[in-house]
Amino acid sequence: MPNSLDREQPGYTRGGRPRADRAQQFMPFAALTGYYQMIREMQRVVEERHELTDEEAAELDHVLAQVRRGDLVRIRYYERDGYVSRTDIVRQIDAALRKVRLEHMDIPFADVLSVEIVGRSE
Repeated sequence: MPNSLDREQPGYTRGGRPRADRAQQFMPFAALTGYYQMIREMQRVVEERHELTDEEAAELDHVLAQVRRGDLVRIRYYERDGYVSRTDIVRQIDAALRKVRLEHMDIPFADVLSVEIVGRSE
């Protein structure tokens, strides 16, 4: 702590407080918490779900039949309000539960639009 007579010491304010403490009063303040997130949600465009034709469904079934555990796939699926593409490793194709189990998530067959095999497992 600086001596009250020695107020000209570098790193301290006139009141004797360290300058680092003074800087805390200028920290940013978010008065509109959640406002920017709400604006982004309002700007999001809702995409309608695409119903597969018989040919598209047959092609998807054909590709899913070729996918093996450990393959790297690029999958396009419907999530919330639009289609999302994801590249991930297949853990399992679960025909009983009608899901594609990826390394980081499960996707129901009904939500899948397309699957592309990017890399094969050894």
